Amino acid sequence: MPSPQGEHDVRLRKILTGEPKAPQWPDGFAMRTFEPSDAPALHALLELVFDDGMNGPFEDWWPRLAGDSKFDPGLCFLVFAGDGRLAGAALSWTSAFVKDLAVHPDFRGKGIAEALMRQVFATFAGRGAVHVDLKTSLVGNADAVRLYRRLGMTEVDWG
Repeated sequence: MPSPQGEHDVRLRKILTGEPKAPQWPDGFAMRTFEPSDAPALHALLELVFDDGMNGPFEDWWPRLAGDSKFDPGLCFLVFAGDGRLAGAALSWTSAFVKDLAVHPDFRGKGIAEALMRQVFATFAGRGAVHVDLKTSLVGNADAVRLYRRLGMTEVDWG
């Protein structure tokens, strides 16, 4: 089903039933929620991973993000490597929508994306949400789509 977003974009949903499986963080990595001082590193990660210019310059992106009524720093999960580098992030809106999931190329294949998604599911389940949604492209994003489907996400209508 084509979306209004792009020809190959789909909306995927995870129905939150039962007790969500807890995230398993890889050895040597630690997760915490966002603090304002993390903004430059988060922006740099999103720019690197998405490489689409959609975020724009930091000085435009940060005020736009911080001022968005759907932004809650407690719903932005950051994973740091032992050396302090930002290895991955999951930025979700208060509407139980995953806006961005990004893992730095140096840290892929370690289970960070799966752990971040499990953190998102557990957090929203704890807040009483019945589902979590995200948008992804079926083209050029095969690894992410496989992960989302393995985690029980299914395609739903854009409405």
